[in-house]
Amino acid sequence: MSVFRSRPALRWLVPSAAAVIVIGGGAAAGTIVASADPSLPDRSAAELLVDVQTAKVDGLSGTIVESAELGLPAIASLAGNAKSGGGDLASVLGGSNTARVWYAGEEKMRLALVGTQGETDVIRNGDDVWLWSSADQRANHLKLPAGAAERHPMAEVPKTPQEAADAALAAIDPTTTVTTTGAAKVAGRDAYELVLSPKDTASLIGQVRLAIDAEHHIPLRVDVYAKNATKPAVRVAFQQISFAVPDAAQFKFNPPPGTKVTEGSAEGLAAEHRAEAEKAAKAREAEQPRIIGEGWTSIVEAKLPKPAAADKSAGAEAQQLAGIVDMLPAVSGSWGSGHQFAGPLFTVLVTDDGRVFAGAVTPEKLYEAAAK
Repeated sequence: MSVFRSRPALRWLVPSAAAVIVIGGGAAAGTIVASADPSLPDRSAAELLVDVQTAKVDGLSGTIVESAELGLPAIASLAGNAKSGGGDLASVLGGSNTARVWYAGEEKMRLALVGTQGETDVIRNGDDVWLWSSADQRANHLKLPAGAAERHPMAEVPKTPQEAADAALAAIDPTTTVTTTGAAKVAGRDAYELVLSPKDTASLIGQVRLAIDAEHHIPLRVDVYAKNATKPAVRVAFQQISFAVPDAAQFKFNPPPGTKVTEGSAEGLAAEHRAEAEKAAKAREAEQPRIIGEGWTSIVEAKLPKPAAADKSAGAEAQQLAGIVDMLPAVSGSWGSGHQFAGPLFTVLVTDDGRVFAGAVTPEKLYEAAAK
C-alpha cells in the first residue's frame, strides 16, 4: 500500500505529490524514458510516478527552503507589516522561507517554521500536540482523544513541496506533456527529474520540474518556471535531508520559561475553527468562486468579500486589501475598469465593481472572461 494512503499525515510533511496522480491520466508518459546518469538505471515517467506512489518512509528529517520571485516588490513592501507564523508575508511574495521537519511515524511529527520574527513549531508526540510561537511566547497544548482520526490540527499547518507539486501533477492529462531530463542532484542525493509542460500556449507557465529521490522515491524539489524563463519563479526544495528515524527527543516539548501555555482539546479547537468559519461566511456574504475553462489555462472568478459593518477586523482587512489593489496599474476595456497585476506566472484582474479574475494566463484572457 502507498505510504501516502496508509499515512495521510505524511502528505504535508514530505514533499511528495503522488497522492493526486492517476497513472492512467498520463498515458503518454509511459513511453518516455529517463536518460539517467550512468549510476542510475533508466526509468520511464510512468515508472517514476508509480515509484512515488508506493514509497515507504519510516523516518526522515531535513531542512526545506521555499523561494519565490513573483515580481511583487511594491505589494511585498506593504504586506511586510503583516506577520504570520513567525515569518513575513513579504517573504512569501518575493523572498524565501525556511522550515525544518522531523518524522518518525504517524504519532511522532514536528514542523518548525523559521522566520525573521522567530520560530513557530507544531509537534505531535502520541496524544500530545503542541503549537508554539517563540515571537509571542505562547504555546497551545492539545490532547488528542483516544483513537483519534489521523486528521488532526497538524494537518492544517503550511505545506512543504507537496503543495507546489499537487497542482502540477493534478494536471497530468491530455493538456500536459510529460518528459524527463535524466538525473539531478538535490541535497547531495541522486534524483530523477520529471518535467511537466502545458500544451496550451496561452499558459504563462513554461514547465514544472519535479526531482524525485532515486532511492526512497520522495520528491526532493519542485521548480515552477515561467514561459521562456531560465530561472524558476518558485522553488520548494530540501536543502538537507536524512532518512534516518529522528531521535525521540525531537518530539518532546518543554515550554521555555515565560511561555504562556493554553490547555485545550482537539475537539475544542476544531469547534472554535468551525464557529469562526461560519461567522466569516455569514459576515462576508462570500460567493463561491467560479472556474472558467480547464487545465493550465483555467481562470478563477470570485467577488471581493463584503464585511459586515460590525465586523471591525474584517473591515480592517478589507481596507488593507483595497490599499494593495490601488497600488496596481489601472486598466480598462469593454468589460469596464479596474486594476491589474501581471506577473511572470499569473495575472490578477480586480474590477471596480468588485469582481476578481485570476489565472496563469495573459491579461487578454482575463479581459475576455470579464467581458462575458
